[in-house]
Amino acid sequence: MRLNPNPARKKAAKQRLVARPPKKHLLRLFVAGATVRSHQAVLRVRELCAAELKGNWELVVVDIYQQPSLARENQIVATPTLVKEFPRPVRRFIGNLVNSASLLTELDLIPGASAAL
Repeated sequence: MRLNPNPARKKAAKQRLVARPPKKHLLRLFVAGATVRSHQAVLRVRELCAAELKGNWELVVVDIYQQPSLARENQIVATPTLVKEFPRPVRRFIGNLVNSASLLTELDLIPGASAAL
């Protein structure tokens, strides 16, 4: 057991941690076709992510009519459905995406938001 770690090694490890890019939030939005409701859901999620996640996010939009296999795999029963896949745990938000506070809390997108409730 080492009591005095090598300072150069410790400094290099710390620099690697600082240089590591933060893990991005991976979100999937399932919509049904090119409807007004689908378009509004996409815009709302993009606005919310841009405002709250500050570029630390990736959004994948899935049209269940064009990719029904993905809808089956993800057990999508209603649209719009927003799924936070990463960081874990996976969270789902189904339906109206207008209420920002509820959406952020339910998906646990803001660190400490669920602890504050």
